[in-house]
Amino acid sequence: MTKSPFMASLQHEIRRRGYAIKTEKNYLYWVRRFILFHHKQHPTELSDEDVKTFLSYLANAQQVSPNTQKVALNALAFLYNQFLNQPLGKIAFSPSKKSPRIPIVLSKEEVARIFTYLGARDKLICGLMYGSGLRINECLRLRIKDLDFNHNAITVHNGKGGKSRTTLLPNQLAGELHTLCERAVDIQQGDNQKGIGPSMPYALDRKYPNAYRKAGWMFIFPSYNYCHHPVSNKLCRHHLHDSNVRKALNRAVLKAGITHKHVTCHTFRHSFATQMLLAGYDIRTIQTLLGHTDLSTTQIYTHVIGQQFAGTTSPMDLL
Repeated sequence: MTKSPFMASLQHEIRRRGYAIKTEKNYLYWVRRFILFHHKQHPTELSDEDVKTFLSYLANAQQVSPNTQKVALNALAFLYNQFLNQPLGKIAFSPSKKSPRIPIVLSKEEVARIFTYLGARDKLICGLMYGSGLRINECLRLRIKDLDFNHNAITVHNGKGGKSRTTLLPNQLAGELHTLCERAVDIQQGDNQKGIGPSMPYALDRKYPNAYRKAGWMFIFPSYNYCHHPVSNKLCRHHLHDSNVRKALNRAVLKAGITHKHVTCHTFRHSFATQMLLAGYDIRTIQTLLGHTDLSTTQIYTHVIGQQFAGTTSPMDLL
């Protein structure tokens, strides 16, 4: 879709500030929705009250989730505060509060049943989420250089919120990961002969134009096809898209007969945290492995494991 000069300029400003591509897409989407909602009036002609009207429309008429309201608000705050340099005043808008939910987790037996119906690649990806506490896109973005087989460690770069951390590399998956790295290098060498390589962070690609030839930068789970880099427009090979794994997992869950739980890729991360608690690891260690900034985010898992936590027993069971 052809962008207007205004939207193209906004996109350039977002990229200049180094925001993630996903954030860029979200901000552009919500700014476009805001403009269309107000019948294509230019944002400079709209007021704080118009912003409030749009956000109220999302909350009341569209009934979008609290997280979606927050993203829309952040997009408009960036538009006015950072891009147009017309700071928004105090908007009398209270976004819906997200009710705290207890995470859905899987037992070890349920995880084993699901793994039975997954292909080798998808089983390895889900194994990393369950065994290392990775998010799906953190897993798919792993490069060869991020694996430390000597210390059984995985380094996650630029995770959620731009944070990096180190987590566990399961011994049981080390052999498969070694093999996968060798295959990835073979793919990279074939691509290099055509002058193509893995997609690189744009600034680094300019600073080290030949870095794409180094094995460490190759994705462990490369895409089947080439694509154009969203910033440089250079032809490259990106990592596997998460939809491939999500579809495979949905099929496996159905075949495993797990119909009483809503299982997603993130369920494995929840299950990792829960199993670590059950194994006796302290909450701060788990917080570090998951990359949570706030300890209260990690503490939600203490509500999942019931009587098995700290020897707690129901009074009914003591009668």
